[in-house]
Amino acid sequence: MAKQAILTDEGLKNYEQELEYLKTVKRKEVAEKIKVALSFGDLSENSEYDEAKNDQAMLEARISQVEAILKNAKIIDESELSNEHVHVGSKVKVHDFDFEEDVVYQIVGSNEADPFNGKLSDESPVGTALLDRKVGDIIEVETPDGLVKFEILEISK
Repeated sequence: MAKQAILTDEGLKNYEQELEYLKTVKRKEVAEKIKVALSFGDLSENSEYDEAKNDQAMLEARISQVEAILKNAKIIDESELSNEHVHVGSKVKVHDFDFEEDVVYQIVGSNEADPFNGKLSDESPVGTALLDRKVGDIIEVETPDGLVKFEILEISK
């Protein structure tokens, strides 16, 4: 059985839009590349055809992957989230003692993780350490970059 994907409403919309784009726009583009490559004749030495077929295989694999994510998705009902503790879907404002700055992270399922945009996976070291914590908690987390120390300042939806 496929792993359940935990998604926010935004994550769900993003996957639905990606799937629509892949099935409509990208499939047509790849089919056109195959058609053009076929017009070059001899398939045994036709690198354009091989590349187009490879693109088609990768596209169909991604479509299957997105469909599986959507089929097994558990959507977080943000209206049911409290601001008492951190859960998947929470936005958490923390004070980073190493950089002496306040940072806001959103805890998301691993499929939506985008650390460069403040979206931390619930399975990442920092995401895991923040789960079920409350305002005022100070946590230390071992990360690939070393030990980091945070204080939770605020939890919101």
